Amino acid sequence: MARSCHHCDEFSRASLVRKTAAEAGRGLPAIEPGMPFPAGTGLDRRAFVARTLGLAISVYGAGKLHLFEEGIARAASGPAQPVLVSVFLPGGTDALSVLYPALDSTYRSLRPTLALDAGAGTQFSEDSRLYWHPSLSPFATLHGEGKVSVLPAVGYTHPDQSHFTSRHFWEVGATETRLVSGWMGRYLDHVGTRDNPLQGLSLDYQLQPALATAKVPVASLAAPDEYTFDAPGVWGDVEQRMLEALGPLGSRRSDRFLNQAANATTQSDRLRRELAPFTGNGYGTPVPYPDSDDPFPHQLAGLAAMLAASLPLRCVAMTAPGEYDTHSDQPKALADGLDITARSLLAFQRDLEARGLADRVLTLVWSEFGRRAEENGSDGTDHGAAGTAFLIGTRARGQMVGEFPGVANLDDDGNLRATSDFRGVYCSLLEQWLNEDAAAVIPGAGSFQRPVLVK
Repeated sequence: MARSCHHCDEFSRASLVRKTAAEAGRGLPAIEPGMPFPAGTGLDRRAFVARTLGLAISVYGAGKLHLFEEGIARAASGPAQPVLVSVFLPGGTDALSVLYPALDSTYRSLRPTLALDAGAGTQFSEDSRLYWHPSLSPFATLHGEGKVSVLPAVGYTHPDQSHFTSRHFWEVGATETRLVSGWMGRYLDHVGTRDNPLQGLSLDYQLQPALATAKVPVASLAAPDEYTFDAPGVWGDVEQRMLEALGPLGSRRSDRFLNQAANATTQSDRLRRELAPFTGNGYGTPVPYPDSDDPFPHQLAGLAAMLAASLPLRCVAMTAPGEYDTHSDQPKALADGLDITARSLLAFQRDLEARGLADRVLTLVWSEFGRRAEENGSDGTDHGAAGTAFLIGTRARGQMVGEFPGVANLDDDGNLRATSDFRGVYCSLLEQWLNEDAAAVIPGAGSFQRPVLVK
């Protein structure tokens, strides 16, 4: 899909800084005064290379390379864990278009050009003042089934309207510029292991900062089918026969050193078989995904296949299609991004349901902030405060979290006021979904109200 280029210089620069920070060995561009370093800055990145076979994956935060496949296999043989997927909408998504008060006269006066008509979208069942953006009909469908919780005005106190800083706050789980570990990463530091990098998976070409850890490894790959195995100079039927011979080589031996080698061979063969569905151009998905030039639907299809193969994932982070920093040309840019994102996430949910995995997965969709209530005269909107977030899954409570504050009582900068705090949302997800004490992960967790998010 086409990507919008109508974003501000700060958004472009913030993206460059984050990309560079996530790539080991490259220097950071200059950081402006007061701008936080991205979470994960300084983490080593190493290729994950299995014994005798190459595995295309980058591992962050590991002291040295081990036989990670042994840890992955061991973790996969344990009880199934709940999985949290984080989907980031980059650029600050316009909350007053995602769910818009079509009949509000103040809204229409603030947006004489951008205001959407009531007939364009489906009415939001929990608040009759609001209507779904036309491109979000897949979310409206899932909400009607009780599988989407909507946060119509989520943010934090004293909002910072910088892309870089506000996103950093969401990623580290605190309004703290000095934190360099992600909130998901700190959770994994508490519950994870040192030999299973798949416990935290960044489906991206770089590390998603929310997954940055201090103690345990996490992994990054562009898409699940980039797991590839190679034997130099061997291919075709010969390669297949060689790979099939790995299993018998893992038989138990009397010599302890030979037995150690045999065990490593067994683990390698098991990992190869588990990853086999992710090679090639498809995953044999039970439902169709959108046909798009953007990798997002393909990544989601692969993620569902990885879960179906019992790979031991706990936290997954990825970026949605589109650029939501819509200072101009907002109608088309917003509609394009929301369309492929929503249709892909609907397909992912249906895929999980078809595979019997839906009760294990919750997906949080978020953006760093919303946008100004008043349009800017360039067919767009400027940086705001409270935004919209969604929690998707069969175990999501499926009810609105925090009320819609309306546009009659904006803050001093003309922005929507937050009626829920993202840190409280994280506390609820940690305690109600991941079964972890939020105080161990979120600074000042005791001060935040926990909305009921899980049923």
